[in-house]
Amino acid sequence: AASLSMILANLLASTAGKTPDSFVQLDMMRLPLGILSGMGFIGAGAILRRAGHIAGITTAATLWFLTVIGLCFGAGKIALGLTGTLAGLFTVSALLYVEERLDSDHEATLTIVTTSGGPPEQELRATLNHPKYEITSWGALYSPGDSRREFTCELKWRAPRQDTAVPQHVRALSDLSGVTRVQWSPHSR
Repeated sequence: AASLSMILANLLASTAGKTPDSFVQLDMMRLPLGILSGMGFIGAGAILRRAGHIAGITTAATLWFLTVIGLCFGAGKIALGLTGTLAGLFTVSALLYVEERLDSDHEATLTIVTTSGGPPEQELRATLNHPKYEITSWGALYSPGDSRREFTCELKWRAPRQDTAVPQHVRALSDLSGVTRVQWSPHSR
């Protein structure tokens, strides 16, 4: 977008900056400056930080880019506008392709219900101990007079965005003697 705005300013630099009956003089180099500051300010408002994640950068960049494309078409530089549009579509598509293949943060809540004769808490933790997964919290519910125990933990891991399968070591929990229920609840982002 910055390159397009400078190319547009250079193409329009030869435009007569002042008509004989006007006191206003055009300065074409103010065009990229105005775009950079004005749309940069608006784009900054589209960027949000939430729970340690930053969102809206693509939206901010697209707002800025489309402003420049609009100026190209508005100034009558159709070829430059079309070239910029194609370059922008290619760039966003290529980055989306790359982003889908990068690992992203995943979180899930795991609830395990056992009988009193089921595996002890340490064995459950050991089964969940996996280099790819981090237990971020662990809770236990022991009911007096009830033979049932309930363990709840929060897990965090990095994997490709489209990887939504239940991990094998979590599925293995249901095979343990005394485990009556395993509930896996991934958090959506």
